[in-house]
Amino acid sequence: MVAVREYRDLIAWQKAYALAIKCQKLSRVLPSTEQFGLSAQLRGAAVSIPANIAEGNGRRYRGDYIRHLRIAHGSLMELETHLQFARDLDYIPLEDAQSLLELSAEVGRILGGLLKSLEAISENGVRKRKG
Repeated sequence: MVAVREYRDLIAWQKAYALAIKCQKLSRVLPSTEQFGLSAQLRGAAVSIPANIAEGNGRRYRGDYIRHLRIAHGSLMELETHLQFARDLDYIPLEDAQSLLELSAEVGRILGGLLKSLEAISENGVRKRKG
């Protein structure tokens, strides 16, 4: 297991960043009528995910980290909704939408695991007892 020295070492951040880059590129092919609508919303939600993971990781307190990971998760759900709109409005091919939604689901699983592990540890670094 590799030690996490900074946010760029986190698999959650790496996958979320890759997803954000793909979504930024995708937004270029959306209709110009969506430039300030769906396209802007999709870009904003996508960028928010790795940005909140990074910001949370840089915070001093575990509670702040957890809060930012929850914000990242909320942005992920928002992004999935925008991708579904783009797919259902036939703005993007089904295969592209499916690929992005699968990557989004993977990011969600990784984020969920990271959240669960952080929530299981008390502020003094001791793992909390179940029950």
